[in-house]
Amino acid sequence: MRNVSDFVIDRLIAWDLHQWYGYPGDGIGGFDGALVRAERAGKDFRYIRPTHEEIAAWMACAHAKFTGEVGVCVATSGPGAIHLLNGLYDAKMDNQPVVAVVGQQGRVSIGSETQQELDLERVFQDVAGFVETVTTPMQAQMVVDRAVRVAQAQRTPTVVVLPADVQRMAMAEPDREHWVSRTGVGYPSTELLPPSEEVERAARVLNAATKVAMIVGQGARGATDEVIAVADRLGAGITTTLLGKDVVPGDLPYNCEQLGLLGSRASYNMMQECDSLLMVGSNFPYGEFLPPTGQARGVQIDLDPAHLSGRYPMEVNLLGDVKVTLAALLDRLERVEDRSWQNHVIDDMRAWNEVCDHQAATSADPVNPRYVYQQLNQRLPDDAVVTCDAGSTADWYANHIRLGRGMRGNTSGRLASMLGSMPYAVAAKFAHPGRPVVCTIGDGAFQMLGMNELLTVKRHWRSWEDPRFIVMVLHNNDLTQVSWEMREAGDPRYNTSQIVEDMNYADYATLLGFDGIRVDRPDDVADAWDRAFAADRPTLLDVRTDPDVPPLPPHITYSQAKDVALSVARRDPAAGQVVENGARAIAAELFATARHALHRD
Repeated sequence: MRNVSDFVIDRLIAWDLHQWYGYPGDGIGGFDGALVRAERAGKDFRYIRPTHEEIAAWMACAHAKFTGEVGVCVATSGPGAIHLLNGLYDAKMDNQPVVAVVGQQGRVSIGSETQQELDLERVFQDVAGFVETVTTPMQAQMVVDRAVRVAQAQRTPTVVVLPADVQRMAMAEPDREHWVSRTGVGYPSTELLPPSEEVERAARVLNAATKVAMIVGQGARGATDEVIAVADRLGAGITTTLLGKDVVPGDLPYNCEQLGLLGSRASYNMMQECDSLLMVGSNFPYGEFLPPTGQARGVQIDLDPAHLSGRYPMEVNLLGDVKVTLAALLDRLERVEDRSWQNHVIDDMRAWNEVCDHQAATSADPVNPRYVYQQLNQRLPDDAVVTCDAGSTADWYANHIRLGRGMRGNTSGRLASMLGSMPYAVAAKFAHPGRPVVCTIGDGAFQMLGMNELLTVKRHWRSWEDPRFIVMVLHNNDLTQVSWEMREAGDPRYNTSQIVEDMNYADYATLLGFDGIRVDRPDDVADAWDRAFAADRPTLLDVRTDPDVPPLPPHITYSQAKDVALSVARRDPAAGQVVENGARAIAAELFATARHALHRD
């Protein structure tokens, strides 16, 4: 007998969804039993069980990011369902399609306050673009189909709630009768093109400009050639969001890398000097880094109408797919022969790269984290995937990693949640088992749930075509980013909240059968990366870094400098190191900037 759970599995496969991340429990027990039958029958799917439901949701989001497919996660009722929320919010805030299949207590118990029974539709109402409970077998088709379709079309999480009794009921195909919806499988094309007259109007704005700045986000993924062609035609400079970092090759000379608090001085200067702004597939949230109102004429391209003109007053808003819209726009753009603006952007970025190199070369106690990332950047294989966590790892990733055209990288974006780097990296490895993956993570995030996921790696790594899975832990026994945020607010760093318990991460990796490499001298950093990329198994680099190396923003305001000084004056526990390392970093920036100016003159 084919039951509802069997149908849901078959339907997900029919939607071309073949890799799912989940955690079992009695509330989803009927579905778990169907998974056993489906696997024995040789059906085309793979079920990965991480160590926690939260990780399953993170992996589903990361799977969507690294494959372009809809991610799938599965959890039991009550606490299992709640554990999915952080990963689902990550998907919502980064516009990723994920379908969660969640168990529920039997229908007769709903509303009775029985064990593990929650109002799941209410729980998921904010995070999900569609959430529905399957109350009869005949309804299952519509709910699953609509969940997948809405997730893909609206790029959002959706939730299918399966009560425990419904999971085991005999499946009933929808009849041709009143109230019954009969639905089908099939993704709609999203290659939407704005009206020709709107594209023409955008071209007139850009053709009239002499200093075009482009912001490129993850919505431009798959349109790299078109982005570069438009920038070349307009003589424009480019900056990217952190999620769009791998959309534009890092070796493109007029790519200023990231914009914002984690961005480059070159991108900041470009925004302050441009006369036109072209925002492509981005919902960049930091308005203080965008041009002053009235300085630049604006054109924006996005597939989500809610994003259009939402961050800057755009003159022309183009609702459409980035790739096909840029191609249509390119046909109407005039080639700019005067390259002085673009060359100015190139010079600014060259100067910033020198600043980054000098900041990485400054001494620290014991290892400068910037230097660790700089050495990684010099060794990245052409097909590498790099993930970073929220916090100071994102600063170093943004400033020192330059992803080539064949590389991928990602992080938790608008949610900026700690922990994401590890499940992102594991999901990337499942999605691309033939590519080397590098997870960069702080010790605070690693101790959350990241350490647990090495157990998932232990279970599966021998099935990967390329065994290189490298975890680099910035080991400084401090929640570094928050410590610096305290200082920038004028408060002293609070030891009780900020200290991370010390442990030997390299020994932990060795215990699991991996290579564990402990690094506590700058001279050993390069060799550690070389060993990791040459290894025949997963490797963990336990790097003792200095927590007091400042993550300097591209533009330091008087207010920020004053607040750090106040923090020191209020007896910050690391006051001496803060002053010394801050002076070194600023001196390195000033030296590199002056040297570049002299060279240019």
